[in-house]
Formats: sequence, structure tokens, C-alpha cells
Amino acid sequence: MGYFGKLAYSDGRWTFGGPTAVPFLLVDVHDSRIATVDYRAADASGGRFYLGYEPRIYFEEPGAGTPVDTRAEAEGFTRWAKEAAEADVDPEDVQRLLASPEGAPPADESVELTVEKLLELAGLPLPDWPADDDAPAG
Repeated sequence: MGYFGKLAYSDGRWTFGGPTAVPFLLVDVHDSRIATVDYRAADASGGRFYLGYEPRIYFEEPGAGTPVDTRAEAEGFTRWAKEAAEADVDPEDVQRLLASPEGAPPADESVELTVEKLLELAGLPLPDWPADDDAPAG
């Protein structure tokens, strides 16, 4: 079983759970195979995309949702990174990391690696991923 958890970047730091301010980046990891990435700018614009697999592909329900427009989301994230982190990011570099709407397997073994690549592009610090020792007993 992979990692499950929600991390938020806002106010210049990572927290577990929800964001504490806008702009923010919210990363929700499911079984180390899917990361739902939500981003919001100060003007309330933002978007959502996936790393690893889109949920509709991972759960074998292709009709359950509309495929993500990866080009538009990559451009939106690029604008967010410019505002939130003062980073100049190439949308094509971001788009290469996004989950394939057609279901092609991701390049990275775990989605946490892809999240880290995205954060490095945006010039953001990496989160401290919880270790197995941090898991609740049982």
C-alpha cells in the first residue's frame, strides 16, 4: 500500500490538511499512484490537474469524468507559480509531468517523485513526506 495524505503549501510553508491562506497549492495523494493538485491564486483563479493517473483511468471508469485539458492546466499552473513563487516555469515542462488523459503509464514509480519534480520546477520547497514511523499504530 502506498502513501495517502493531503499537503498544502501556503504562507511559504507546507502543512498537512488544508491551506492557511491564498495563494495556495493543495496536493492530495492517493496510494502513491494519483496526486490531485489544486492551485488557487490571490484573485481566486486556479485549477486542478492530476499527476500519476487521472482517477477515471486508475479506477477503470473512463466515463466517470472529463479528461483534463493538460495544456490549459499547465499554463494555469505556470501563471500560479509566477504569482505565488515568482518562478518562471515553461508550461511544456509542467505538461510533461501531468497524468495522461489517455491513460499512458506515468514515468515515475511513485507519484511523490512526480510531485517533487513539479515543486522543483516552481521553485517551491519539498514537503517532509511522513515516514512509515509516522503512521498510526495498528
